[in-house]
Amino acid sequence: MRRRTLLLLACATPAYAETPCCGPITPAGERLAALLDSMDVEHRWLAHQHVNWQTGAQDEPGTQGHDRATHCSAFAAAVGLRLNVYMLRPPEHRQTFLATAQTQWFQTEAAEKAGWRPITDWAQAQTLANQGELVVIAYPNPDPHHPGHIVVVRPSLKSADALAVEGPQVIQAATRNKISYPASRSFNAHSGAWPSNVKIFAHTAG
Repeated sequence: MRRRTLLLLACATPAYAETPCCGPITPAGERLAALLDSMDVEHRWLAHQHVNWQTGAQDEPGTQGHDRATHCSAFAAAVGLRLNVYMLRPPEHRQTFLATAQTQWFQTEAAEKAGWRPITDWAQAQTLANQGELVVIAYPNPDPHHPGHIVVVRPSLKSADALAVEGPQVIQAATRNKISYPASRSFNAHSGAWPSNVKIFAHTAG
């Protein structure tokens, strides 16, 4: 009976669960995952606080204004800082509407010279993150009065079927910060963003 139960469970489990879409997580990928986890995003870069963009700690209690909204772009810039990878960040641009400005910057000659390159394939984005590269998915809001969004792809052994539905796995600061979250759900607050209007960029980690 025990053997029959085990066989039934095995049959009920989708075969793709055992087959990662995007290769193994390399030692460099493990280091990237450890760094991302160490940043404690679920307790730092919190929405509705004014934060130090580098640490995510609240730094000006009681401050009002757009800088207190959400901090996706500050968090992404802080990840880059820890990896010795430059992206547009304070003080070159204030935290307000930074995600849209970053997305636009990634497409400039300056970004190319800094080592950034565009990616067009979800599998490649997840594969590069598994190999330890810094990969971001960004949405530039066409409305100048509303913010865009940016997330960092984290190493994951998700299946090809899951990748097709969810996109890569990411870490984000947002209205609700998430240490591991499907990219498709990360852009729910931005109508029309996912999947056709987001952009992917990658940089070899420093």
